Amino acid sequence: MTAQPEFLLLQHAACEPAGVHEQQLTDAGAAIRRVRLYAGEPLPQDHRGFAGLIVVGGPMGVYEDKRYPWLARELSLIAAAASGELPIWGICLGAQLLAAALGSKVYPGESPEIGVMTVQSADAARDDPVFGTAPARFQALQWHGDTYDLPAGAVRLAGSERYPQQAFRVGSAYGMQFHLEVSVPLLGEWARLPAYADGLREAHGEGALPGLLAAWEREAPRANALARELFGRWLSLVVGRQSGGASTAEIPAARW
Repeated sequence: MTAQPEFLLLQHAACEPAGVHEQQLTDAGAAIRRVRLYAGEPLPQDHRGFAGLIVVGGPMGVYEDKRYPWLARELSLIAAAASGELPIWGICLGAQLLAAALGSKVYPGESPEIGVMTVQSADAARDDPVFGTAPARFQALQWHGDTYDLPAGAVRLAGSERYPQQAFRVGSAYGMQFHLEVSVPLLGEWARLPAYADGLREAHGEGALPGLLAAWEREAPRANALARELFGRWLSLVVGRQSGGASTAEIPAARW
C-alpha cells in the first residue's frame, strides 16, 4: 500500500489559505499539516518526511522579524528544505520568503501592485516542466507592496509591467508573486480586513472594492483553472518524481 503523502503548509494569516490548491490535495488523498504561524503554532523541527512544502501569503514583510519573531525560524526551515531539494510552492509572501531563504534581498517596491493585472510568461517558461503550458499572457490577482531580487541560479518564469519578478524556479522550488488560487468569496474576506483594505485604498483610493470584486469575478474561473493546472503539474512532474524516483513519463497528471 502506498503511503499517504503529507504536505507542510505554512500559513501567515487566517484569510490566506492555499485556496483551490487545498481541494486538489484533498481530492488526491494527500494530507495537509497546517502550521498557523499567526496563531503561534510551532514549526516542525525537520522538513524531512514531507512530500512538499507550501508557503502562502500574508500582510507582513519578510524583513519584519522583530514584529514577527517566527519569521527567522521560518526562513531557516525554508532554506533547509530548499537545500535538501524538498519541492516548494511559494505564493506572494511565500515567494518572497523563498527568495530571502535563498539569499536574495526582499524590499518595498515603488508602489503597491493591487488589482487584476496582466502577467507575462518569460521565454524560459516554455521549457519549464510546470510553467511550460502557461499562456504567454494571463490575468492574475496582485496584492503586494514588496518585491525581491532574483535568487542566484534561479530561472525567471514571469513578470509584469511594473514588477519584473513575478515567478521563478530554483530546482524543485517555485515562487509566484501573483495569486491565481484565490476564489471570489476569499477575496471578499481580504477586503474586509483593515490591513488589506488600507492597502487597496492606498493603491486605488476610496470606493475601489466593488470594481476589484467585479473584475475578479470575471477572471477567477480562468485564473483558478490555471492555478489547478500549474499546481497539478508541480505535484505530478516535480513532487511525484522527487518522492517516487520515477521518470515524469511514469507519473500521469491525473494522479493529482
